[in-house]
Amino acid sequence: MVRHFDHVTIAVRDMEAAKHFFALLGFEEAVAVVISGPVMDGYMGVPGIEAEHVTLALRGAVPRLEVQLLRYHHPAVPDDPRAARLDRLGLNHICFAVDDVVAEVARLEAAGVTRRNEIMNFHGRKLVFLDGPEGVVVELSERP
Repeated sequence: MVRHFDHVTIAVRDMEAAKHFFALLGFEEAVAVVISGPVMDGYMGVPGIEAEHVTLALRGAVPRLEVQLLRYHHPAVPDDPRAARLDRLGLNHICFAVDDVVAEVARLEAAGVTRRNEIMNFHGRKLVFLDGPEGVVVELSERP
């Protein structure tokens, strides 16, 4: 049985921009390595893989919550023009709980993060979508 959410992994071209974005949300770099070789080829199912793998951990989160970033050196990763669309199959978005959506949006916009929509009330929560790295849509949720 699943106990809790552990991590999400995002492939990125601009590692520094992605680390900056998640640092604004409270994530700190925990470990950075290069993954490659036959064991990783087999595990990832990507022959000849070589990639920077950076683990970011949310400061103070219990249980631990991670965002892992992959920057491929090999193989070349194709662009996905539909990545930021919410009307596609697969991963739709990731959502983080916050105490005050209005304050978080103001802080993040002041740091250059783009909001995708107006804050809305839905199922007793305040919700908003943000543009995350590489087209990943990030949602913030405030529960009463």
